[in-house]
Amino acid sequence: MEIPDLVRQELGDEEIQAGVNLGDEDAVCFTPTRTLVYRGEGLLSDEKVTAHPHDFERLTISEGRRKTKFTLYYTDEKRDFGVPNDRAGTILERLLEGTLRVSNGIDADESVTGVFRFSELTLVVTDTQLLKHLGNVTWDADYEAYLFEDVTGLDFEEGSVATAIVLSVNDRPERIKAPAEQAPMVRKTLQEALFAYHDVSSLADLNAKVGTEPEDGSDAGGGLGLESGIDPLVGDDAEADEDQSEQRSTQSAAAATQHQSSTADAEPATKSTVQPSSSTDRGGDVEALERQVAELTAAVERQTERIERQEQTIKTLIKELRQGR
Repeated sequence: MEIPDLVRQELGDEEIQAGVNLGDEDAVCFTPTRTLVYRGEGLLSDEKVTAHPHDFERLTISEGRRKTKFTLYYTDEKRDFGVPNDRAGTILERLLEGTLRVSNGIDADESVTGVFRFSELTLVVTDTQLLKHLGNVTWDADYEAYLFEDVTGLDFEEGSVATAIVLSVNDRPERIKAPAEQAPMVRKTLQEALFAYHDVSSLADLNAKVGTEPEDGSDAGGGLGLESGIDPLVGDDAEADEDQSEQRSTQSAAAATQHQSSTADAEPATKSTVQPSSSTDRGGDVEALERQVAELTAAVERQTERIERQEQTIKTLIKELRQGR
């Protein structure tokens, strides 16, 4: 694309990193810190260049039948420009790359490889991370970042309406719903970025390389670890029978102690021997129960977090369905 002279004059010491031809003589050029929108001379207007710095606080996008409008909000003003719909995707990628680099959201040598918008959800795929923004604006500083170095698994759950992207980060699954018609491109872009980062060639190889093995406390040897001595909350039949047997033994010991107390007052040694044993057993049962309750509480909290994330995803999907996406 030929750079107009008026744009070159506006550059100063900067260099153009990318450009998009809008048709006729119009163009959008990107420098490290600004987006320059050039409008060629027309019947009713002179040629001009408008600059849009990349340090904006919020970005919104509105789509019409033929034009897409970008509105950039700064601390004390807002600026906007319109482009043909078929150029909007490329311009959004370069615009977000610029603002992320200025705000240190990505490194200087990090590139954006794909941007996807689903109603109130915006996904940005880079060389090293996945960024997710959820809200009524297309982008602002309130976004989540999932670093590829922390990824421990990737899976896709396909449905008739949407596909769930299940990205595990530090063994915690993050579920992201993408509409069925856009899901293949999201999958392709995300997989290519992750495969390149981890130097693999397939999804199976990726999961084999980044997956983590569950820790087995039973093989820890004779050391005293945090998990030693903790009984499972739900065991198999043999363990259940063993627990019931222990309870019956404790009850029998308690009954025998009471019988000896009432019929053999002359045997204090036997009485003093049985009672501490029963008390010790009850103390051990209480400690085991407390540990089980703590484990159950932690499990419930983890499940609650998953449910909340799923509810948020469902709400987003419902909005998309209502809008006919």
